[in-house]
Amino acid sequence: MSSPTGPASGLPVRMPRPRQPGRHRRPEPVAAPEGAPALVLAVPGTPSTASRSLAEEVVSIARSELPGLDARIGYLDGDDSAAAEASAFAEFPSLRAVLARAAKERTARFEQARAAGADVAEPDGPVAVVVPLLAGPDSALTRRIRQAVIDSRTAAELTDVLGPHPLLAEGLHVRLSEAGLARADRARLFTVATAADGIILASVGGDEAVQAAGITGMLLAARLAVPVMAAALDEEGAIAATAEQLRGSGSQQLALAPYLIGPEIDAGLLDAAANEAGCASAESLGAYPAIGKLALSKYATALGIAPQQNQGAPVR
Repeated sequence: MSSPTGPASGLPVRMPRPRQPGRHRRPEPVAAPEGAPALVLAVPGTPSTASRSLAEEVVSIARSELPGLDARIGYLDGDDSAAAEASAFAEFPSLRAVLARAAKERTARFEQARAAGADVAEPDGPVAVVVPLLAGPDSALTRRIRQAVIDSRTAAELTDVLGPHPLLAEGLHVRLSEAGLARADRARLFTVATAADGIILASVGGDEAVQAAGITGMLLAARLAVPVMAAALDEEGAIAATAEQLRGSGSQQLALAPYLIGPEIDAGLLDAAANEAGCASAESLGAYPAIGKLALSKYATALGIAPQQNQGAPVR
């Protein structure tokens, strides 16, 4: 029998769980601060409609994660003319032209506010944060990006490349599974007859790029439970030598996984590498959603802001 103050002795007491504010609540959306610098995606390689479409999708993902974000695209080998600098509708504006335009627009906004009688301080800090559209380090390309920033004569900040990062390992897994070269489920609830038992992780950018790819490769190997070895696409014989090493250690069915976003290389280089290794190849990372999120993460870190974290469901 229960007493007025609670259950009788010996019976279990059910205590209410303390409420944990926000545990299962959707996080409040974070918007870009007013007047925040632009995120400028630096796109390497020869400009094309394909690279423009890819870059536009990447910045679209970044904007969806941080509403109000001013995101722009500048091409390392784009149009560097005065017309490209002046027009927001240039087809393939160079990185230098995009930065110069962003600086002019910020100055114009300040002057208009002053002319309207607003008591505003002269803007300081970077005009833009430049994020290279590169999965791994490439000293030749990053040197050119840095020089373009210098040539623009603007106060722009340059971030590191996007990887290595666990989200890139996830993207590589997805691309391999899309090509039928890996199981989509890491728990192995079903099989794929063409699944590779050895992965060549192909990068460009020399030894530094291979080492960085190797870090992501270890994460990919943990996901797939097969050996993964990084090799340089731009080093003669490196892909074939890595394929031979994997076969020598027992792997019989290999696959090539490009540790690349896409615009930084000629597509023919991947086909040649796959032929050299005698194996099938997955697609490059392209506009996989993680690319936009990582670009935004680099931007946010540079500015000390925290966009809404929404990584989505992991690939198992």
